[in-house]
Amino acid sequence: QVQLGESGGGLVQAGGSLRLSCAASGRTDSSYTMGWFRQAPGKEREFVAGISWSAGTSNYADSVKGRFTISGDNAKNTVYLQMNSLKPEDTAVYYCAARYGRLIIRTNSNYDYWGQGTQVTVSS
Repeated sequence: QVQLGESGGGLVQAGGSLRLSCAASGRTDSSYTMGWFRQAPGKEREFVAGISWSAGTSNYADSVKGRFTISGDNAKNTVYLQMNSLKPEDTAVYYCAARYGRLIIRTNSNYDYWGQGTQVTVSS
């Protein structure tokens, strides 16, 4: 079992920045990948970014590429999502997720563990 807990959400003006954190505990090791997803009211949950410790890779949704950066501290079992140049359309609940395997999958049903989510609100 893996437990995930997000923090760092809040209210920010358009053009501002936030950094989300996801702390993992339980059965964690480098053989898993981590993803950030988000869900806006009335919309489906969508992939934002992912990182694979074992493959040493990361990738991003086109909508956030160049503005968001995913990184991690393996020793602290923590994954971060640095969000810059935020837009009102980035407003959503952001979720951290984990799955065992090397590949970064963009489909939320492929993830085994989820955090409770953290709200990000970007005002115009």
